Amino acid sequence: MGVTARSSKFLTAPMTLPSSQPQTPESLSYRELAPADRPQRWREIATVFLRLGVMAFGGPVAHIAMMDDEVVNRRQWMSRERLLDLLGVTNLIPGPNSTELAIYIGYDRGGWPGLAIAGTCFILPAMGIVWVLAALYTQFQTVPQVGWLLYGIKPVIIAIVIQALWKLGKKALKDRPTALVAIAVIVLFSLGLNEILLLGLAGVGVMLFKNLWRGQTTSALLFPLSGLVAQMSNPTTIPLSTTPATLGQTFLFFLKVGSVLYGSGYVLLAFLQRDLVDRMGWITSQQLLDAVAIGQFTPGPIFTTATFVGYLMAGNLGAIVATIGIFLPSFLLVGLISPLASQLRRSPWASAFLDGVNAASLGLIAVVTVQLGQSALIDWLTIAVALVSLVLTFRTKLNSAWLVLGGAIIGYLFQQLGT
Repeated sequence: MGVTARSSKFLTAPMTLPSSQPQTPESLSYRELAPADRPQRWREIATVFLRLGVMAFGGPVAHIAMMDDEVVNRRQWMSRERLLDLLGVTNLIPGPNSTELAIYIGYDRGGWPGLAIAGTCFILPAMGIVWVLAALYTQFQTVPQVGWLLYGIKPVIIAIVIQALWKLGKKALKDRPTALVAIAVIVLFSLGLNEILLLGLAGVGVMLFKNLWRGQTTSALLFPLSGLVAQMSNPTTIPLSTTPATLGQTFLFFLKVGSVLYGSGYVLLAFLQRDLVDRMGWITSQQLLDAVAIGQFTPGPIFTTATFVGYLMAGNLGAIVATIGIFLPSFLLVGLISPLASQLRRSPWASAFLDGVNAASLGLIAVVTVQLGQSALIDWLTIAVALVSLVLTFRTKLNSAWLVLGGAIIGYLFQQLGT
């Protein structure tokens, strides 16, 4: 995850409200609100987050900036300090940062109904768009026009992921322990170790080192991981599945991912590549890259890639159960952790665990970026598109949606010109 530091630049000067303001339904907390006024509060939450869900291009940092502008500046639903507190808590639990912030704002503003309304309204626009595109992709993926559009988009996605990797690295690799953990995860994940196990070991390792072993040799940090290298010397090759995924398997897989996935949404690629492509063979690496491209081109959380992949695995119902599975843990965790939020934020143990998990997430992203690059950069044009996109992502503030659109146009023109 690790977006707190990057996104906090959008959340600068604190906002102060005049102390003489009269008490109105808008200024009251949800608990203070009369029951008759609560439906209006829920309608406002729905309106705000439906609009944000439609406009939310550009990744989690952009999403958080939009929420800050809407919730703090325009509507004054809460102070900027409060918004930062909520954002800090989302870094301590698995799941997509910006979506969980939306869910948390809904809970803070409208209780459990507000939680459900805010999260659902923020997710639904992206889910609907991705669902339609998945159906079109399934029908037309062999048509040259669609193929060339994706041909131009994929190199752009590689550049966007590299930029995300760079930004995450500046935050996640904050000291020697986290740097060593990231390196260890890259090696062990490349050797075939399960990504969930790596995330857990990294979090526990850094947590113990920073709270118990500080001052001793740093190599102790890698002890939980080093003992597993021998097990990877002769990894077992799991044959690809010859049967399609069932609805139950689709739901349980994405429920597992939503329950344990720390880090940027791009870490989702590591889970999908390793389990669905390499282990089970339910989708191909090409389909995964196409899913990421379409997910990047649409607004909302990148986790709606699950909608696309779920459709490929099990049709319309697969799209529904995959989306429910991957987002359900976020709804539950935000609601359950709210009473403990302030204590968790101050806990050195929780903070150290998160440091280790963020470093491990960075390692997973690095490995998957290399794998996806091998599928996307196939000739001089795709390499050129990737390089230009890389320069633009680092040198300008251009919205990533425009970069993806540009890649699609380049692919389409290349196909029309017949070169």
